Amino acid sequence: MNPVLPLLALRAFVETGRHRSVKRAAEAMGVTPGAVSQQIRLLEERVGIPLFTRTRYGVDLTAAGAEAHPALLAAFDQISRSMERLEAARARPTLTISTVPSFAASWLVPRLGRFTAKHPDVEVRVEASSALVDLRRDRVDIAIRHGLGHYPGLRIERLMAPVFLPVASPALLAAGPKIHAPADCLNWPLLQDSDRADWRLWFSALGVPVDPRADRGPSFDDDLLLIRSAIAGQGLALVRDTYAMEEIEAGRLALALNITWPTDFAYYAVALPDVSQFEPIDAFLEWLKAEASTEPAALGEMRTIRSV
Repeated sequence: MNPVLPLLALRAFVETGRHRSVKRAAEAMGVTPGAVSQQIRLLEERVGIPLFTRTRYGVDLTAAGAEAHPALLAAFDQISRSMERLEAARARPTLTISTVPSFAASWLVPRLGRFTAKHPDVEVRVEASSALVDLRRDRVDIAIRHGLGHYPGLRIERLMAPVFLPVASPALLAAGPKIHAPADCLNWPLLQDSDRADWRLWFSALGVPVDPRADRGPSFDDDLLLIRSAIAGQGLALVRDTYAMEEIEAGRLALALNITWPTDFAYYAVALPDVSQFEPIDAFLEWLKAEASTEPAALGEMRTIRSV
């Protein structure tokens, strides 16, 4: 067996298998599609079996290729992460934080100056997106999301449980069927957040069985648009109390159901379990917990609000 590993050919195999496209693999490697195809041919000649089959949409792995691809993919991803650490060793430490736009704008960004004051040598980069991230693949150090805290295999830090209120226009609530329990909300048109997660998680936290109706309805990237849609009588919205309280007190919105907030539906900071190897990540997680501890408790501190 030839002891010299064909690393370029293996990389071409990994990227083509990852993207199911020679063209996209070439873009990822910064070479031409012809160069990728040549490297794959060289690898197939060396191992003596075909690794891809062509389809009308691109390429698919053969059975042999599919068996070998996951381990090689993990190996090259590990090499990539190791190179990033080597490059970061001489550069200013940079943290990439991923969170949803509403949390970034209303809570995280206004407080970042306090972290920078404590750690002036650490550069923080915030990605405001509701898209799911893979911490083992994407260049994200910490993800902050609201959910039920089920993130297997990762380090999880619970931050806070802000109250979300099911609200709608008073006229819409008065005209429709009564809402006595969380499951009754499924009979109404639901207005969704950008990733259609809030209602589904709210129902789950309150013990309502999985129901496809929880995902229906128009979605909005901005909380203000969500509130305006609810005021216009387009459906029920699940909105953080700090955003909705003024509209409720003014009578433009009404509380659909006054219920104790489920404390496991909270904001969580999630990172890889070995973050202690990179001190800035650990420092940022500890800072997040300290900042979140100054927030009012979600339960027992709500003012009297109008319900129908």
